[in-house]
Amino acid sequence: MEILRYDLVILGSGLAGLRAGIQAALTSKGKIRIAVLSKIHAMRSHSVAAEGGIAGVLYPEVTGDSFDAHAYDTIKGSDFLADQDAVELFVKLAPEELRFLDHLGVPWSRTPDGRIAQRLFGGMSIPRTAFAADKTGFFIMSTLYDNILRFDNVDIYHDHMATSFLMENGVFKGFTVLDLKEGTLKVFLAKAAIIASGGAARIYGFTTVSYAVTGDGAAMAYRAGIPVKDMEFIQFHPTGVVPAGVLITEAARGEGGYLINKDGERFMARYAPQRMEVAPRDIVARAIIREIMEGRGFIHEESGLGYVYLDLRHLGEEKINTRLPFIRELAKKLVNVDPVYEPIPVRPTAHYTMGGIHTDTYGHVMFDAKNYVPNLWAAGEAAAVSIHGANRLGSNSLAECSVYGRLTGEAAAKYALEASSSMLELSSSLEEAVKREEKRIFDELFKTETNAEDPYQIRGELWRTMDTYVYVFRDEKGLMEAGRIIRDLKNKYKRIRVDDRSRKYNMNLREAIELGNMLDVAEIVIVSALARTESRGAHYRLDYPKRDDVNWLKHTLAYYTPEGPRLDYIPVRITRWKPEERKY
Repeated sequence: MEILRYDLVILGSGLAGLRAGIQAALTSKGKIRIAVLSKIHAMRSHSVAAEGGIAGVLYPEVTGDSFDAHAYDTIKGSDFLADQDAVELFVKLAPEELRFLDHLGVPWSRTPDGRIAQRLFGGMSIPRTAFAADKTGFFIMSTLYDNILRFDNVDIYHDHMATSFLMENGVFKGFTVLDLKEGTLKVFLAKAAIIASGGAARIYGFTTVSYAVTGDGAAMAYRAGIPVKDMEFIQFHPTGVVPAGVLITEAARGEGGYLINKDGERFMARYAPQRMEVAPRDIVARAIIREIMEGRGFIHEESGLGYVYLDLRHLGEEKINTRLPFIRELAKKLVNVDPVYEPIPVRPTAHYTMGGIHTDTYGHVMFDAKNYVPNLWAAGEAAAVSIHGANRLGSNSLAECSVYGRLTGEAAAKYALEASSSMLELSSSLEEAVKREEKRIFDELFKTETNAEDPYQIRGELWRTMDTYVYVFRDEKGLMEAGRIIRDLKNKYKRIRVDDRSRKYNMNLREAIELGNMLDVAEIVIVSALARTESRGAHYRLDYPKRDDVNWLKHTLAYYTPEGPRLDYIPVRITRWKPEERKY
């Protein structure tokens, strides 16, 4: 078994991971060795799919924007579950990151006088979302990837899938990693690490995210004894194209698009009369489902899915081609609709994981409210800082990835510069852990029993369960049924078999490992959602339709036990803005 030793290992090659790698390289001035691990090619990381933009206060003297306005919008949007000290830090650093990305070469869309253009996004009181047409994530990722290749001390390992954390006496030691190209297990030892492995929305079938977004980082951290936070809060983006679920960016509404029901009515006037289509995503998603439930939606004949229309026709061809060219291309390819002439069929689709690995304000991973994993950080969607609380505002995610990539990259590099090389030794207890993981992957998953379970049938049932019972509206009966099904699926998972017997580029094996991670994450989501007897942000309980600040103004921490998640709670950090009723 090959053992590789690095000063810093970054798990994940999306926007947060690449930004962390660049910052670590700059901070260390070439004095530490850095590895970036990606289970796919780095430029296929899901950050490339981000369309709409990235938030930051860039021109307050022109727009009247301010750090306080951005912070308040974010905290109100979070339904007051965001930690306000983290939000205040975030909004101050976000414009610095936009300018850093500008200097690296991101080709922003610009105003006639040369300023970076900014548009309105849901829940934002001022247009503060910078963008590069409607391919913002792709252009940022391309720029970061090109720039990280300049550093001789950074090695990128494509097609290397981490399968477990190696922990010893409360200290992170490394990862076991499946080299998909060779079909072998490697050990990466590190003085410090950053988890930037993305979200978990692929636990749903109807989702905007790629097949790689399976919650691996959160699941591995959870099994290693590190808590995951606020996992009941899954964001459903209001506009996924029907029947595919692929994202139609919020920028389409930010640029002036309408949502209309089968009566041709702009129904958001009933739900958010001040903000209409650019209300926060949780409010718009619930409004769409209400319209469908009350008979004012359309029904897709083949899939049976209810939907409404996103109408861009009044924007005109020139504006659509300039500001939303990718959306026009998507609509044509996926549903044979040209939005210049026809509205697009949409419904809410699983999109973003507000929760994640428990960290402090600066992305440092914690065991509880006070105790840290000394050499481990998390950034981006894999982490719960928490900036987004119960509901993320659109365009805050890319900004968070960049800000926390920078913060964690700098902190981890400084730690690694001072750490002893003795941290890179493989102890006998760690050797045993590696052997157990090797047996799990190459023996247990390659069973030959004829009655072994099909992982793809389990995955399909997982998706049906989450789409049915843990969607925009939830209740106790549905969550209880979902929990029962997931526990049954986890028992079946113990008996799965990978039919592809080859070693090299065995995608069946990768997907079987991902399935185990998804089942763990789904169970955490369900248990946390069942326990939270209130409605807040993206977590809406039909049987508890009101927000309950007296009992539930707190974060959920889920800890691994063999019987299932054990829940604990910690308070939300409130610095300036007291909870109030959200009105839009």
